[in-house]
Amino acid sequence: MPRAKNRVASRARRKKILNLAKGSFGRRKNVYTVAKNSVEKGLVYAYRDRKTKKRNFRSLWIARINAGARLHGMSYSEFMGKINKTEIDLNRKVLADLAMNHPEAFKAVVDAVK
Repeated sequence: MPRAKNRVASRARRKKILNLAKGSFGRRKNVYTVAKNSVEKGLVYAYRDRKTKKRNFRSLWIARINAGARLHGMSYSEFMGKINKTEIDLNRKVLADLAMNHPEAFKAVVDAVK
């Protein structure tokens, strides 16, 4: 009697990897062993860069707040120190948006802090 190798599950496993490799160039999209390496590496990058993205956005927000604060004669650290002291609960994302898109509202926040 032939040995059962569960072809259905094996094919499903390989197909899952090849579907994740769609859009790749050359053998990365249709040779299982190459696609597997490519997909695993891609998933590692995706995991790492989800963390990096948060860091990048925070530094962007800080740069925008700093630029907005300096227009009103204050440095970023001075502004954030005073905003924490006056207990205005606006996070960096919101402050950066105000500094970029609503300068009059940001000026009101700066005046409240001063």
